[in-house]
Amino acid sequence: MKGDAAGRDAYPHADLGAVPARGPRRPARIIAIDGPAGSGKSTTARAVAAELQLPHLDSGSLYRAVTWALLQGGVPEAEWANLDPEEVRALGLRLDPASPQEPGGPPRFRVEVDGRDPGEALRSVRVTQRVSTAAAIPAVRTALLQLQRDTARRTGVVADGRDMGTVVFPDADLKIFLVADPEERARRRLLQEGREVSPINLARERALLEARDRRDSGRETAPLVQATDAVRLDTTGMDFREQVEEILRLARTPLDP
Repeated sequence: MKGDAAGRDAYPHADLGAVPARGPRRPARIIAIDGPAGSGKSTTARAVAAELQLPHLDSGSLYRAVTWALLQGGVPEAEWANLDPEEVRALGLRLDPASPQEPGGPPRFRVEVDGRDPGEALRSVRVTQRVSTAAAIPAVRTALLQLQRDTARRTGVVADGRDMGTVVFPDADLKIFLVADPEERARRRLLQEGREVSPINLARERALLEARDRRDSGRETAPLVQATDAVRLDTTGMDFREQVEEILRLARTPLDP
């Protein structure tokens, strides 16, 4: 990520006046990080969770797990919209506590589908191309809602997704909405996937991200939208450590009564 913010006395990208005041004075225990595709939600959330030693809840992995299960089960994509919540629950999704993936990493949850760990199959091209379709289905979101809430109540979480602060955890202690300009998000996505950052690849990836933005923002169920009490953090000109440190600062600031 770009590092041209060195030497700043503050983080002008953060709308600090939007920090909500609710509940007794305490550090944040449920932190919701939302934003569009390629904004760095998951990597940022993992780093924040590791620092706070809170479990990291990657909501995207749940929707990927549903997509993978439907594909593995041979359910035609044209029939996904007809699923009801009980059929989705019958897929057997679970969030099990697991050890950190690396030394110093955050506590995490292992996503299981009917007792199986899909592993890297969740990141396959086949799943990636169809996960936004599955995530837009009301029955899928309904089935996963209580699972996420129950998990957070037990342990506290740093959760990332597209509707964490608006739908899943509307009473989260701290809500962050990460944004960056489309070209920067495209650049980061290419680097993350080990692809060449060429003008052609940048243009293609930017078009894909902008199309995903339109789908996510325009869908009827849980559209991508910033919560009214979220801190908007534009990371276009920030390096990774800067954005993590700013969220940590906000998370460690006791909330007003």
